[in-house]
Amino acid sequence: MFKNIVKKVMGDPVEKALSNYRVTVEQINTLEPATKKLSAEDMRAKTKELKRRIDDGKTLDDVLPEAFALVREAAIRTIGQRHFDVQLIGGMVLHEGRIAEMKTGEGKTLTATLALYLNALLGKGVHLVTPNDYLSKVGVQTMGPIYHYLGLSVGVIQNSGNGDPDSGSFIFDPEFPSEDARFQNLRPVRRAEAYAADVTYGTNNEFGFDYLRDNMVVDKSQLVQRGVNYAIVDEVDNILIDEARTPLIISGQADEPSDLYKKFAQIVRLLKESSVKSVDDEEPDGDFVVDLKDRVAFLTDEGVEKVERALGIDQLYHPDNGDMIPYLDNSLRAYALYHLDKDYVIQEGEIIIVDEFTGRLMYGRRFSEGLHQAIEAKEGVLVRRENLTLATITFQNFFRMYNKLAGMTGTALTEAEEFEKSTTST
Repeated sequence: MFKNIVKKVMGDPVEKALSNYRVTVEQINTLEPATKKLSAEDMRAKTKELKRRIDDGKTLDDVLPEAFALVREAAIRTIGQRHFDVQLIGGMVLHEGRIAEMKTGEGKTLTATLALYLNALLGKGVHLVTPNDYLSKVGVQTMGPIYHYLGLSVGVIQNSGNGDPDSGSFIFDPEFPSEDARFQNLRPVRRAEAYAADVTYGTNNEFGFDYLRDNMVVDKSQLVQRGVNYAIVDEVDNILIDEARTPLIISGQADEPSDLYKKFAQIVRLLKESSVKSVDDEEPDGDFVVDLKDRVAFLTDEGVEKVERALGIDQLYHPDNGDMIPYLDNSLRAYALYHLDKDYVIQEGEIIIVDEFTGRLMYGRRFSEGLHQAIEAKEGVLVRRENLTLATITFQNFFRMYNKLAGMTGTALTEAEEFEKSTTST
């Protein structure tokens, strides 16, 4: 009811926006006859001219009609597709850093070429983010001819799968005859060269992990990315809502696990749990107290004395013994708070974590900061090296760093509130 009243008084905001877009569409259509008369060399020269005008102070909005007219004509000549007026509007929405609702089959990939070309004129690089490697590769192979015809380079980043950071990156080259039909017209290059292209396609994982790796280099010459300027995210709801808080993690292995894990695993078995759950209420009657709420366990005075006798030392908490305290704390937690067939199971000699909410086995996941090793020592299985987190970032925080971010999805209106939260919350 209220929305209807607002529409009557203020007008429909969507219709107002469309009206402004339609004016620009008419300008683009007016340029079409003259654009058709341009030769291929003329169109590449136009790209250089637009770049010069931007360098001289013109804005992207100033040159948008000409840029879109060029992209549409290039698409007709190279791939035999012409942007519809509604796709021109979609391109404008993407250029403004908004989310365009376009269902599968409505030409999302073709629409994106408009905004990508326009923003690439700044010379800072633009990214098209896809859900998987296949869509990135095919996107470049199908739309690459448009950019190439207009004098822009386009690269693609793929998951190499072999650990080599320079494999799996390509530049679109219509004269490159690949022996593998799946990579036709894709010339292998170093990853930095693919990022140096005017337009770069890739997945959210590849862009994110390359950002993390760049933050770990010791010399600028090792950097592959050149900044995060403008990006269009395909299936943006999957990335900015479903996987928004999913962390990208680069980890490495620590040194060989200490023998202290096994030593303290034996010592804590000698300790008796107190029946008192809060030392503020009364004096504990055992060697350690368990706080289930905070998931911690700590020694009583009697427990400290018992550990000291077991170790053959006088003062457990003396600075000279500081290095062993984390091993003791983890061993006590593993013994008192983590239980077989509830918090974890043993399969083929490995400790597998059980998700406390779903009950599912979390293969490949490990408790952090030495707790997993303490549980391994407790259960008598091989104590493996600890994984150290070297770099991490969530998808949400990574994409917030772009100067301008746009997206394409089939559910933009139904998920508008979630998009707003994902791009503004801290």
